[in-house]
Amino acid sequence: MKASIPLEREEPGREPGRSERKRAAILDAATEIFLRHGYLGASMDEVAAQAEVSKQTVYKQFESKEALFVEIVGGMTGAAGDKVQREIADLGEQDDPEKQLLAYAERQLTVVLTPRLMQLRRLVIGEANRFPALGRALYDGGPGRSVAGLAAAFARWTERGLLGIEDPRAAASHFNWLVMGEPVNSAMLLGDESIPEPEALRRHAVDSVRVFLAAYGSRAPSA
Repeated sequence: MKASIPLEREEPGREPGRSERKRAAILDAATEIFLRHGYLGASMDEVAAQAEVSKQTVYKQFESKEALFVEIVGGMTGAAGDKVQREIADLGEQDDPEKQLLAYAERQLTVVLTPRLMQLRRLVIGEANRFPALGRALYDGGPGRSVAGLAAAFARWTERGLLGIEDPRAAASHFNWLVMGEPVNSAMLLGDESIPEPEALRRHAVDSVRVFLAAYGSRAPSA
């Protein structure tokens, strides 16, 4: 799989250069087009027209349609993963697993359950045979990354006597699927209209944490 031409590194406080602005415009346009039409239905001509650049400029930034697609999937997956990881970073250092897990669950549901990310997941699954590495990238940057971070937090909490977990990674997988399994499956299969409202997401998060702590902790969260 070919990689796209790397983006020039921006210096803090510096205005993006002309080339960087064009690259950003191409990525924005291509994201909309790929999500709307799929990989096969998207064309570089349409990307160039919507980005208001020449087709030559598109190929100067991205050597192929494949490279552009890979860049978009990696960028969207990484951005969502970064938001979730910021919540995990100091999770195991806090003294109240119930409170911290509930906050994390709500944050993860809010970040992941958006129409754009659900569209991206459907698109990657639809192109799994053509781009098998993208499915792995989506998993590693999403649930795989979350499970690894949760496992580390659960190990720290267990060492401090706040949870009783023998296999932190297995427990992390259990928690991740308690939180994400049903709402993500519904959104993937039933469409964006099935994405729950914030209050419903909170209730689901509370229930997920309650079930998890019934197995691995001593207290259940209050509604």
